[in-house]
Amino acid sequence: MTLKDLSTGPDWVQWAVLVIFALLSILFLSGRGSCLIAGYNTSSKENQSKYDAKKLCRAAGGGMAVITVFLFVMSVWEEALPAAIAYIFLALVAVDCVVMIVLMNTICKK
Repeated sequence: MTLKDLSTGPDWVQWAVLVIFALLSILFLSGRGSCLIAGYNTSSKENQSKYDAKKLCRAAGGGMAVITVFLFVMSVWEEALPAAIAYIFLALVAVDCVVMIVLMNTICKK
């Protein structure tokens, strides 16, 4: 059983999601897009001043880029990868999210 066997929706949806994640990664890695980071954009100005917005965006962008690469690998090689690899990618995305949260709360503070 391969990843293709598990896929139930049209292929264009996964490619659209991949493009959206890639664009968000580029936006964040360029140091922009802090208004899209949940929690940062809704906090008060004095709380926002405790964080370096450019570092915060780059940390989010790095994490998004890792997820984008995972999605790309799964999309391109879905006919060759075994179905069990989906659980490995899910675990890697979960670890990536935890690392992003830790980095955003440590190195991004002023």
